[in-house]
Formats: sequence, C-alpha cells, structure tokens
Amino acid sequence: MLSVHTSPLAQPGTGDAGGMNVYVLETARELARRGVEVEIFTRRTAAADDDVVHVEPGVVVRHVLAGPYEGLAKEDLPGQLCAFTAGLMRELAAREEGYYDVVHSHYWLSGQVGWLAAERWQVPLVHTMHTMARVKNASPAQGDALEPPGREIGEAQVVAIADRLVANTQTEARQLVELYDADPDRVAVVPPGVDLRTFVPGDRDAARDHVGVARDAVLLLFVGRIQPLKAPDVLVRAAARVAEQRPELRERLVVAVLGGASGSGLSAPTWLGDLVDELGLRDVVRLAPPVSRPDLARWFQAADVVAVPSYNESFGLVAVEAAASGALVAAARRGGLPDAVGDGGVLLDSHDPQVWADAVLEVVDDPDRARRMRERAVERSSQMGWEHTTDALVGVYEDAIAAARQARHEEAR
Repeated sequence: MLSVHTSPLAQPGTGDAGGMNVYVLETARELARRGVEVEIFTRRTAAADDDVVHVEPGVVVRHVLAGPYEGLAKEDLPGQLCAFTAGLMRELAAREEGYYDVVHSHYWLSGQVGWLAAERWQVPLVHTMHTMARVKNASPAQGDALEPPGREIGEAQVVAIADRLVANTQTEARQLVELYDADPDRVAVVPPGVDLRTFVPGDRDAARDHVGVARDAVLLLFVGRIQPLKAPDVLVRAAARVAEQRPELRERLVVAVLGGASGSGLSAPTWLGDLVDELGLRDVVRLAPPVSRPDLARWFQAADVVAVPSYNESFGLVAVEAAASGALVAAARRGGLPDAVGDGGVLLDSHDPQVWADAVLEVVDDPDRARRMRERAVERSSQMGWEHTTDALVGVYEDAIAAARQARHEEAR
C-alpha cells in the first residue's frame, strides 16, 4: 500500500491526517488477519520515525525519505514525488520478481508513485481517490482556495492508468465516470467500515463523567480537522442561535470541537477561536486537540448531536463511528454522507446556521424521536465493520490480478 502524504500511524484529526489514515491501517490489519502480508510505504516526517514499524504480524509501515521532515504542506509534495519514488525503488531493489501481487495507492499523490511501482513490478495498480479536486472545486467552502489544475491533471492520469478504481460510494463511482471519464468496468464500490470493537454504544452518564461534561448538558460535538472544508464554524454559529433563541438552555449548552488546524486553516490557525470570541461563546465552546480512539468513542457516547457539516466528504468516517457508538448524527447532504448516515440521523441541505440550530432543537425537544434514530444508527452501522470492507477489497485485488494475468497470457500468444 502507498500513502505518500500522511502516515497511517499519525493521529487523525490534525494536519493532513484523517479518515484515510484510519482506512489504510484498518484494512491492512484485516488483510493480515486473512493471511495477506501488507507493506505500507509513507513519507518520513520526523527524525524520530523508525525506518520500519511492525504494527502487528503481517503489517509493516516503511518510512521513505523524501524532502525535509517538517515544513512541507500537502500542496508542496508533488515536487517530492520523484524523491519518494527513487527512495521506494532503492529500498526494494533486492526484492525478487513476483514478491508483490498488487499495489494499492491512496490519494492521487500515491497514485502517481503507484503508477511507476506497478509497472516496475508488473502487477496491477488499484487506486482509491478518497477526495477529488473536481468534486471539491464544484462546491468550495467559503474562504477556501480551489484545488490547483496540476492536481486535476494528476488525478486524471491516475484514473486513466489504474487497473481498478475503488470508490467509497455509488456517488463517488458516478463522479469518477462523469468528471474523470473513468471506465465503469474498472470502478468498484467498496464502502469504508468502522471498528466495531471500539465504537460501541455505552452508558451516557458514565461517558460524560469520563470526558468531563455535566450529565444534564446539551452536548454538541464536532470531530475533525479545523479547516473551512469541514465547516466547524457552522456548528459554532448554530450554537449561538440556540443560545439566543433558547436562553434557558445556555447554561447547559456545551459545544466540543476536537481537532487541529489543517489545510487552508493553517494560514489562520486561530480563526475558529476568534469566531467563538466574536460570538461571545467562550463559556460554551471547548476547543480541544484530537483524542485517542477509545476516548473518541466516549465522546460519541456522551453527545446529544454529532455534527458533520462538511462541504464535501467522500464518505464521512466520523459519521459512521459516531453512529456505531450510539450517537445521533446531523450531517450535510454532501458527497458520501447520505450513504454514511442513511435513516439513522439527520441530513441537512443547507449550511445556514439557523437550519442547523433548528435541527439541534428538534433533537433536544423530541427525545423519543432521537432515541429511535440512535437505535436505527446502531443497527445500521453494525453491518459496516472493516471485515466487510476488506472482504470486498480482496475481491477487487483478485479480479485485478486475474485480469492482468489474462492480459499477459493473451499478449504471449
């Protein structure tokens, strides 16, 4: 597996680390449990990184030197792809022919490297986009910069060369075909999963005690990177409307934002805190760094509403993890979020803070409806474990390998 711009070992929720990191690591673990050995190559970003990290039997992460450890944004990394590819090829020069069966690249930067690696080893290239420039540029967040043409060109090249493209949803599959002219026969829909050992329903009072929130609080939760694309400001502005319209709730209202600055948010790292001050919500909003996966499950168990107001999500892993933990999810009807949420939450067609405030108040005022939605969310997400994702991925790999062998056989005839 190739994950050039962010390590699967990085903490999700800050920098460039997010759902893709979880996807890569969890599918690698599940593949190893099926007897498939997985080597993950990623860029070294700290001197303290070990060259090789044995995550568990069958899963190895290898750090490749390509550019300075720090100070490189994701947008700077196209200039390091040659260095990364050279380091990758050097490291594996001693591998015998046939050592690898398939290359699975994640995000377009990895696809560019995977293109060369797959040709070098004469194996199929399977690629997962995770996000696409043309989709993001079609509905940018306010204040967010458009993705550059170079990324669009690079993505189109990967789409054209990959033996198989893995889409998270039918919507993403359609976007690949319509926006990138992908061959529909080479696109497979494989929904991401959720760790059903960690993200489980739990006692709300105990969870609130654990995270330090009053048992009678109205707890609104945002989890993710702090950048305009993810739109945490929509939840903060909605909370201001709730406090204004229902002053009796203000003393109980808690808005927890768990995440770190990322993307265009790095250019103004205090922008969300400044908004909190502007709206006079310092007594309501808690800005905190990302937390461990077990602690994140406790936050989900504790929440009244988990908000996912993103302007675009290829899937929305936070929504599924929250649902599996028994939380009620309110999400924007964008990208893959309708597939992630289904009928187990609330889907909103607007980023108007008043619309979000109304949705929050409906949940607070109708606990029976909220309870029914939570029950549906838990039932629905119980069928979305990572084992199902990995079973489908294995099928994609086997299909790609068989097609490549058939093509070589026909060429040799």
